[in-house]
Amino acid sequence: MRAIIDILSDILGEAFKSAGYDENYGKASVSNRPDLCEYQCNGALSAAKQYHKAPIAIANEISELLLSGKYSGIFQKAQPAAPGFINIDLSPAFLAEHLNAQSRDDKLGTDEIGKGKKIIVDYGGPNVAKPLHVGHLRAAIIGESIKRIYRFCGYEVIGDVHLGDWGLQMGLIIEETRLRHPDLCYFDPDFTGEYPKEAPFTISDLEEIYPTASSRSKTDEGFAAAAHEATFRLQNGDPGYTALFRHIINISVADLKKNYANLGVTFDLWKGESDVQKYIPDMLADMKSKGFLYESEGAGVIDVSEPDDQKEIPPCLVQKSDGASLYATTDLATLLEREKLYHPDGVIYVVDKRQSMHFLQVFRAARKTGIVRPETLLFFLGFGTMNGKDGKPFKTREGGVMRLETLISDINEAVYDRIMESSPDADPAEAKANSKIIGLTALKYADLSNQPTKDYVFDVARFTSFEGNTGPYILYTIVRIKSIIRKYGEEKAKQATYVLPAKSQLEKSLQLLLTRFSDAVLCACREYAPNRICQYIYDLSNAFNSFYHETKILAETDENKKAGYIALLKLTERTLGQCIELLGFEAPERM
Repeated sequence: MRAIIDILSDILGEAFKSAGYDENYGKASVSNRPDLCEYQCNGALSAAKQYHKAPIAIANEISELLLSGKYSGIFQKAQPAAPGFINIDLSPAFLAEHLNAQSRDDKLGTDEIGKGKKIIVDYGGPNVAKPLHVGHLRAAIIGESIKRIYRFCGYEVIGDVHLGDWGLQMGLIIEETRLRHPDLCYFDPDFTGEYPKEAPFTISDLEEIYPTASSRSKTDEGFAAAAHEATFRLQNGDPGYTALFRHIINISVADLKKNYANLGVTFDLWKGESDVQKYIPDMLADMKSKGFLYESEGAGVIDVSEPDDQKEIPPCLVQKSDGASLYATTDLATLLEREKLYHPDGVIYVVDKRQSMHFLQVFRAARKTGIVRPETLLFFLGFGTMNGKDGKPFKTREGGVMRLETLISDINEAVYDRIMESSPDADPAEAKANSKIIGLTALKYADLSNQPTKDYVFDVARFTSFEGNTGPYILYTIVRIKSIIRKYGEEKAKQATYVLPAKSQLEKSLQLLLTRFSDAVLCACREYAPNRICQYIYDLSNAFNSFYHETKILAETDENKKAGYIALLKLTERTLGQCIELLGFEAPERM
C-alpha cells in the first residue's frame, strides 16, 4: 500500500507535467505550517527559475488543475500562496477511504523495504559471570527495538548477544576456584573420568568470585601469574579447565536469559568471543600472506587510514607482541564467522558511542582484508550514557554501579506508589501486576524517546508520571481506548469496520496522523532511530485525547456515526499497539 505523501507527489507530478513543466517539481511534503494547511508543494519556486515565470503564476496553474477533473474528489483545498507555495488540504472522503484501506493492511500501510535482505543486530554485549547493570540497559533496549523495527520492515533479522566470555577474566575465575577448592577433579591432571554435569558454583558464587579474583590479581603477583597461566591452559584446550569454562557459560547464560526476559529482550544467537577463536590463526595467517598485517614495535597491525581522513586514524592493532589476541581480533573473526554462516547484507552494532574509534578501525580492516563484501553494510549505532540528576553516569546512592534488577525494582515500586496514591481503592495485587508493565514501559520509553547518540538524565519521578511525554501516558491513552470499546461492546465493535469522513478538525487531525504511521516507522528504520516512533505515538496520543475530550463518542445518538467513531478508535488502538510492540513493551487491560 502506498503512503499518502507518495500518492500526492504522483498527482502533483502529473499536474506539473500536464501544465508543461517537469514532473519532478511535483513533490508533496507535510506542511511546516499546520495552521495554514495539511500538505504543501514548493515546486513552483524551483520551476520558476527554469521556465522564467513568476512562481505564483505556476502555483496558480497547478492549483486550478488539482481542483478540477479527476483530482477534484481528492483535495478540499489547493491554494496558491506567495511567493509560490501551494497549500493543500485533503478531502475528508479521500482521507477516510485511505484509512479504511490502511486498516485492511497487515502492516498498516508500511512497505516491506527490507524484503529479501538479511541483517544481524549485535547488541547486549554482557560479560559472563557478572550481573547486568545499568550500563547494559541502553544496548539491550535500543538493540531490541532496532531488531523489531527492521523485522517489521521486511528484513530477516538475527539478534546476537555477543557475550564477553574469553580472555583473562576466565583465568581469574578458574584460579580463584582452584584456590578455594583445590581438590576438585577439574584441577587433577590425572583425572580421566567424566566431569560432573553439575557446576561447583552458582551464579551468586560467580558474581562474588570474579570481583574477588580481580582485586586479588592487582596486589598478588603470584596469583596474577597463575591466572594468566590458567587462561593460557584454557585457551590451549586443557580438558578440566574447558569443563569449568562450560559450567561458567551455562550458568551465566541461564541467568542472563532470565534477566533479559524481565526486560522484554530476547536474542536469536547466544554466541560469544570464545566461538570465533578457531578462526583467528588462519585469519591472521591470511592477513600476513596478503601483506595487510605487519609488525610494528613487536605487535601486529593493519593500516586503516585513508587519504581524505580529517583526523588521524591509528592502525588497527590485532595481535599483541606476545601473540595474544585483542578485541579487534575477536571482532574481525566474528565478522568472518558471520559471513561464513549467515552471509548478511548488513551488521548493525549497538554499542556505547565511546567505542566509535574501535569500530571505525575494525570496519575498515574488515573491508580492506576482504572479510566482508564491499556492499555489506557495517553500521555503528553508538549510544550515549544514561545519567543521574548530577549529569554523571547513573549510580546507586552509595556511588556504586547499580544492578539492572535493582533499577527495575525501584521503578516498579515508584509506579505502584503512584497507582495507590491516585486510586486508594485499587486492588493491590492488580496494582502490583500493572506496576511491572507500566514500570518497564516508563524505563524503555524514557530511553528510546531520546536520540540514541545523546546522553540523557534519568529522572524516576518524571518518567513514571502519567502526564506529559512519558511511557505511562502512552499506555493510559491505549487503556482509555480499550475501555471505550468495552463499554460499546466488544462483539458489536467487531462490526464497526468503516471509518467515516471527518466532521470536525480534531477528528481530521487524528485521521491525518494515523496515515503517517508508515512514515514514522520507515524513518525510524532508515535512521536507526526508535525515538522517531516515540515522537509519533506521543503526537498520536495527544491527537486522540483532544478528539476524545471534544467528542461525544458513546453518547452519540446516530448509530452509524457512532460506529464510525469506534472504527476510528480501533484503528488508533491498533496503531498505538503496533508502535509499542516495535518499541518493546505492552499495555495492560486496565490502569
